[in-house]
Amino acid sequence: MMKPLSLAIGRRFSRARQRNRLVSFISLSSVIGIAVGVMVIIVGLSAMNGFERELNQRVLSVVPHGQVFGVNGPIENWQQVQAQSERHPQVEAAAPYVELTALMEHGTRLQPAQIRAVDPTSERTVSRIGDYIDGGWESLPAGQSRLVLGQGIASQLGVSKGDWITVMVPATDSSLNLRAPKRVRMQVAGLLQLGGQIDHSLALMRLQDAQALMGMDEAVTGVSLKVSPVLDARKIVQEVGQTLSTYVYLKDWTGDFGYLYRDIQLVRAIMYLVMVLVIGVACFNVVSTLMMSVKDRAADIAILRTMGANDRLIRRIFIWYGLFSGALGSAIGSVLGVAIASHLTAILSQIEAWVGHRFLSGDVYFVNFLPSELHATDVVLVSITAILLSLLAAWYPARRACQLQPAAVLSAK
Repeated sequence: MMKPLSLAIGRRFSRARQRNRLVSFISLSSVIGIAVGVMVIIVGLSAMNGFERELNQRVLSVVPHGQVFGVNGPIENWQQVQAQSERHPQVEAAAPYVELTALMEHGTRLQPAQIRAVDPTSERTVSRIGDYIDGGWESLPAGQSRLVLGQGIASQLGVSKGDWITVMVPATDSSLNLRAPKRVRMQVAGLLQLGGQIDHSLALMRLQDAQALMGMDEAVTGVSLKVSPVLDARKIVQEVGQTLSTYVYLKDWTGDFGYLYRDIQLVRAIMYLVMVLVIGVACFNVVSTLMMSVKDRAADIAILRTMGANDRLIRRIFIWYGLFSGALGSAIGSVLGVAIASHLTAILSQIEAWVGHRFLSGDVYFVNFLPSELHATDVVLVSITAILLSLLAAWYPARRACQLQPAAVLSAK
């Protein structure tokens, strides 16, 4: 197959050994700069994709998308509220819950926690939290003074499955004046292992046990909702509230975790900006390489001009020359970026094991590991951007090459 003359000469120029070692060094550094930029951006975007995946699969699959709770205390007619909520076409399910703040005690150790009491059958329709319980919901039978502790709470208390702890909950009299807290002994039936902030703040009980503990009879704190699409939770919850015949407070997941989603989107946008800047700076080396190469290859250009090469051919030769540098750097960076992004979680875990320090602490971040999810579209976008910027960088040196005067160059030789 016949190659275009400009492509063949440009390829030969890019592969030939340079007469000036400085040109070779700058050419190599431009390829390395583009490769490093492409690699870092691919790894960074994969990490952002991983955080978004964990937010959707690990957090939003277990926390209520929306909550409806009473204005003046517990909701007595929660069955009606549940039924009315489920009539909304975008509400997939609703389930009752009791929520209370408690202080856990084991020996001399104390740890605050938010207890969420649910009915396992109903909770399965709105949440996948049971998938993260050691032993599942079956480990939490009703009427046996058992609860499930988050792994972080259990670690702080120094307890494990089967141990007994003291749970203290607020108590009030008929005039709603605070009294001495209620103390009850409960056995740790299992551990909740989500690997994030929730592990350090949440405990689970059976709905009937919490109602008996708080003297609520059949009342509940509120009704949790599962909606679709989850990003429209605020609008859907507000629409549900307008259809209810009871005065209630409304809450959706964006109040507690919305900042995570916004931060991920913000960082992703910044990553795209950084991509252009980093690769753009690396492409300045392409300009330097080609400018010096034009001077280094002045005699060759002059000979081509005397043989009939026009400005268009000379321009294309050096554009191809710059394209090869950008394509090579992009290819190397893409391969390295894909390799690192595909094993990013394992790589960071190994580094944490070597240094003896966890970079993402579960009590600070919503996950305690660095997730990664590689998208082919990100790899293609970053690679194409690097190639286009290298083409843009090659345009000015290519024009300068066209301005060389063959007679002046050859007479100087």
